Amino acid sequence: MKKNTNKKNKRIYLDHASSTPIDTSVYNILTKTTKTFFGNPSALYLEGQQAKKLIEDSTASIARLFDIHADEIIFTSGGTESDTLAIQGVVRGIMTDVAWKNRRPHILVSAIEHVAVLETVKQFTKQGIDVTLLSVTSEGIVEPKSIRQAITPETILVSIMYANNEIGTIQPIREIAKEIRHARKKNKSSYPYFHTDAAQAINYLPIRIPALGIDMLTASSSKLYGPKGIGMLYIKRGVLVTPILFGGDQQQGLRPGTESAPLIAAFAKALEITEKIKEKETLRLLVLKKFLTLELLRAFPSMRSNGSSEVSLPNILNVTFPGFTSELLVIELDAKGISVSAKSACKSDDPEISHVLAAIGKNTHDEGSIRIAMGRSTTKNELIHFIASLKTIFAKYNTVRKKS
Repeated sequence: MKKNTNKKNKRIYLDHASSTPIDTSVYNILTKTTKTFFGNPSALYLEGQQAKKLIEDSTASIARLFDIHADEIIFTSGGTESDTLAIQGVVRGIMTDVAWKNRRPHILVSAIEHVAVLETVKQFTKQGIDVTLLSVTSEGIVEPKSIRQAITPETILVSIMYANNEIGTIQPIREIAKEIRHARKKNKSSYPYFHTDAAQAINYLPIRIPALGIDMLTASSSKLYGPKGIGMLYIKRGVLVTPILFGGDQQQGLRPGTESAPLIAAFAKALEITEKIKEKETLRLLVLKKFLTLELLRAFPSMRSNGSSEVSLPNILNVTFPGFTSELLVIELDAKGISVSAKSACKSDDPEISHVLAAIGKNTHDEGSIRIAMGRSTTKNELIHFIASLKTIFAKYNTVRKKS
């Protein structure tokens, strides 16, 4: 009888920070609504109105989870577009304000933001906008007092991510929000606005926006076990954001183009599931992360952890193995059926070291730093197999080095 090798050949996926597999319930919603709700939601006939109703119901569901108004949600293609709309939209809004005609706007971001934020603000430096990159601690934390010191009367936007995508460090968002409110009061201004990229945080951290004290928030379905191609930007009522795309008046004119009712419905379902299992899943992953950290240190005493051990997401562990390159470890593990990454997938083809590790003072150009990002499918046995695979890889190259 032929043996079943499916279990033996099953790959171990440890890159959930990059992209999550779609949840079965979410997939079922997506396929069902794709077939049924095909009408253009802007149309007046029945099929269009059915699609519009699905969008309205899904938006209302999302609004309840975030404790916000439905009209404060703008659907986008994902996290990158949401970050870009937040930053470019605020800057363009300022440029139309006569009160800012002779003033030089200032933007404040941390040095470890996602590249979608960093590359966007970089473009504005060429257009006369001042940009300050806030330094972080060796654990990757933005200190709230540094926000107060860096804000000027010209600061129009502060963008600090809720949790980092490479090292998992959680930022003190509420304390930062307090500093921003203090600056507004001092300068008697509605600026600066406060934006946070919460793409990595939503699976594990509180998301009720009024309690966070933010003005804009980025979310991405592809990080939440939902489909790719859909995300959102929360924009608080009264925040001045102008469109960066043109061609229609959908979504209050801020994001033109025919909305995808099926993607929005699937996104809403993904958020609903995430919120329902958040507490239990967070506790489960914390146990696995502690186990993984201790076992890796036991097997590889020279290993270093990057980021904070106290205020970090439960699913991300970023570690460095001296004497090995990141690329080598990623490729060797892939050959053994294990998926990890060296840094953000958005910069995976960049030969330079991670800007996040550089910002926290880790000069790892010649050393192997990898991000292990667990998820709902991760088991203790998978982590045991991952560690055993690393041991095999290390033994292989240490033998070669001894012979040479």
